[in-house]
Amino acid sequence: MVAATSNLIETPTGPLQVAPTAATCTFSLIIPTYNERRNIAAIVDQLTRLLEGAIPGAYELIVVDDDSPDRTWEAALALCNEYPPLRVMRRTAERGLSSAVIRGWQVAQGEILGVIDADLQHPPEVLLELLAAVQADADLAVASRHVEGGGVSEWSFIRRFLSRGAQTLGLLILPKVVGRVSDPMSGYFLVRRGAIASAPLYPKGYKILLEVIGRGQIGLIAEVGYVFQERLEGESKVTWRQYVDYLHHLLSLRFKGRIAPTGKPAPLGRFLRFGLVGFSGLFVDYAVFFLLFSQLGVGLTTSNVLSAETAIFNNFLWNDAWTFADFSQQQKGWRARLKRFLKFNLICLAGLVLNTLIVNLLFNVFGLNAYLAKFIAIGAVTLWNFWLNLKLSWRVTDTPET
Repeated sequence: MVAATSNLIETPTGPLQVAPTAATCTFSLIIPTYNERRNIAAIVDQLTRLLEGAIPGAYELIVVDDDSPDRTWEAALALCNEYPPLRVMRRTAERGLSSAVIRGWQVAQGEILGVIDADLQHPPEVLLELLAAVQADADLAVASRHVEGGGVSEWSFIRRFLSRGAQTLGLLILPKVVGRVSDPMSGYFLVRRGAIASAPLYPKGYKILLEVIGRGQIGLIAEVGYVFQERLEGESKVTWRQYVDYLHHLLSLRFKGRIAPTGKPAPLGRFLRFGLVGFSGLFVDYAVFFLLFSQLGVGLTTSNVLSAETAIFNNFLWNDAWTFADFSQQQKGWRARLKRFLKFNLICLAGLVLNTLIVNLLFNVFGLNAYLAKFIAIGAVTLWNFWLNLKLSWRVTDTPET
C-alpha cells in the first residue's frame, strides 16, 4: 500500500447506493481499471485537455482500480501532481467493473456522473457531446455504436453476432429496459446524479447501464454516436463470463428487482406504418399461399414457408422505404441495404418458425380452416417482428466510410 495521500481514496463501506451530495464540481468521471498501466497516462491526459477546455476547474477524474497486478493504481497516483483533478481508489476486497463504477460515484462530488473505459476504445472527444446533452435536459446520455455516427472498427462476425444476440436476448427478457436505448451494452455514458440518488443498486458483471436504466428514475435519454476503437495497449477482458453475468443481471432485474417506470410512450406512428406494410404483405402471403396450396397442390408447410418468405421480401421493401426511412437514409448503398434485409429476414424467419408451428397446431390438431389458422399466426408474430426490427435491423453498426 502506498503512503496516504489526499489523492488516494479509501474504499467506501456499506451498500452500493449513490446518495445526494452538495456538489462542489459539475462533473465526476469514473475510470474503472484493471491492468491498464500502459494506458492510464494517455487517457488521463486526453480527458484533462478536453475538460479543461470545456469546464475548467469544475470536474474530477476518479480512477477506481481493482488492485491490478501491474499496479495501475500506483501509476495513476504518480500522475496526481501533474493532474490535480485526478483521484485514485484502490480496491482490495471487491472486484467487478459495475461495482467499481458505483463505488466511484459514491465518493464523487459532481452533479453529473459518468464512466469511460481506460483502454482508449471509447473516444474521449465524444465526452463533450454527452456532457452537453445532460447539461441541457437529458437524465442520461449514452454513447452508442448503433445510431448515426456510430459503428465498430474491426469486429469479427462472431463478435458482432454475440453482441446482437445479447441485445436480442435482453429485448426478450427485459424489453422496457433494454428497449429504451439502441446500445444497451454500452459502457460509456453520463447520468444526472438526481436520477439515481438513493436508488438501491445491485451491479453484476460489466453492464452497469442496465442497472441505471432499470432502477433509476430516468426520463429523457440522449444518444450520441461513437465508433468503438480497437485496443492499442493491453489485453481485452471480454470473456464468456461476461455473457453469463449479463444473463444473470437481466434475470435479476426482470424477476427480483424493482424496475422504475419509464413514462416513455410507445412508437405508435411507426408501429401503425409497420402494421399497414404488414397488411399489404398479408395479401401477398395469401395470394402465394392460395396459388401453391389450393391450385398447385403443394404441401401445407411448404406453401406456408414460401408464401411467408415472399411476403417478407415485400414487407422489407416497403419498410425500408417508408416505415424506417429515417434510418435507411443514414445507411445508403446496396451493401447496407443487403445487411438490413438479411437482419430483417432472420428476425422474420424466427417469427416464421412460430407462425408455422401455430398454423400446423391450429389446422392439424384443432381442425381450424387453414386460412384462419394463418391469420391467427400472423397476428401472433407481428409485435415480435416490429419490436426486434426497430431495435436491430435499422441501426448503424459499421464504421462510416470516408
